[in-house]
Amino acid sequence: MFSLSEYLNQYRGKNFELHEKYMNPQMPAVLKTLGFDKFYERGEGAYLIDREGRRYLDLLCGYGVFNIGRDHPFVRKAILEALESSLPNMVHFDCPLLSGLLAKKLVEKMPENLNRVFFCNSGAEAIEGAIKFARRYTWRNRLLRCKNAFHGLTTGALSLNGNPDFQKGFGSLLPCDEIPLNDVKALEEKLKTKQYAAFFVEPVQGKGVYIASQEFLQKAEELCRTYGTVLVVDEVQTGFGRTGKWFSFEHYGIRPQIVCLAKSLSGGFIPVGAIVMEEEIMKATFSSMDECMVHSSTFAQNDLAMVAGLATIAVLEEEKLVERAEKLGEYFLKKLKPLEEFEMVKEVRGLGLMVGIEFGPPSSLSLKALWKMLHTTEGLFGQMIVIPLMRDFGILTQVAGKNDVIKLLPPLTIEEKDLDYVAEAFQKVVKNAHSLSSVWHFGKTLAELGRNAMKARAKK
Repeated sequence: MFSLSEYLNQYRGKNFELHEKYMNPQMPAVLKTLGFDKFYERGEGAYLIDREGRRYLDLLCGYGVFNIGRDHPFVRKAILEALESSLPNMVHFDCPLLSGLLAKKLVEKMPENLNRVFFCNSGAEAIEGAIKFARRYTWRNRLLRCKNAFHGLTTGALSLNGNPDFQKGFGSLLPCDEIPLNDVKALEEKLKTKQYAAFFVEPVQGKGVYIASQEFLQKAEELCRTYGTVLVVDEVQTGFGRTGKWFSFEHYGIRPQIVCLAKSLSGGFIPVGAIVMEEEIMKATFSSMDECMVHSSTFAQNDLAMVAGLATIAVLEEEKLVERAEKLGEYFLKKLKPLEEFEMVKEVRGLGLMVGIEFGPPSSLSLKALWKMLHTTEGLFGQMIVIPLMRDFGILTQVAGKNDVIKLLPPLTIEEKDLDYVAEAFQKVVKNAHSLSSVWHFGKTLAELGRNAMKARAKK
């Protein structure tokens, strides 16, 4: 019989070998080059723990999945209870109670106009569904996005991607146009043509932590309703307390027509996504009994996912994590703002516990040369910050795309003392990044890590 513990023990420490042989071979190569080739054994709250027992502060947070922290005991207990209940899962010709309860809970968190829910399995799938619902509702074909947008990597979602590097080589995509974030004039110029099914927008963009202005989103709602375009707000990463509100659009006082959800709704256990929309939009797709299954997803309403969602919302409510994110976010930004005194730190910005630290060109001649040298490869400067944070301080972060922005997504359960530690670590790393000797050391470190990765591959 299968034994998970025996199977894991048999292959423990062979993570990278298995991925090199059977999966994407570039991923282990990148991780080894950056010095991120750790062997994590478990996750606990804001921390990852490797097999030597070293603890790492997780500010990547599974790309925003672990808002309530890793391995939350309440959600784990709820899932185990569901497994032990032997529920009649995924009958399909059925109206499951659990999905109805989760839909009710989500609608209660939304403005009154958003009162229908369609479940799916991920953020990208939520975006794909929103495209279909908006097209069917408007009988229009084109889509509209913002520059630097990221809405997923499946084919339809890829059409909404504001970074051409993700789109290159994947053939024809859906017809989609782009405007700069916060450019009201450009938005109106597009929408008044009345050719767009939907305008997709992230109130806080995942790639770069660029924040929409109050005027822009409020005007976007008005213009979309005027010209018959569906306003779709992507809350896949910003939802469930991340920005200090249940959903980031609440900061703007707007009423979207469709909201896409996923990531942290899962509690980090079972994938779950959701599309919350106006009743008339759903009715346009499911317009008759003949069309009751014209859009569906096999695992979308599975019991474990629904339980994970219900339990996660309960944790957010009972532990007051949304309110906590607002207060801790203000505290964290205040602790990080002194970084702006450094010449190459352009801006520290954020909303709640979604923070971006953007670097920019210096004015002094010596640092200009440093900056130019590290920009021969896109994203390289950011690694000069990310690598020592991990190596010297045990802090897991990421560069927010091919830019000079470090994105921080701590769990909403993180402690103030941990945020203090992160701020102090950033001070030391950023200060060090402003010296020529550190650049030499960084280059040497990258070269050494690269050589070690090549030697490891050569032995295979």
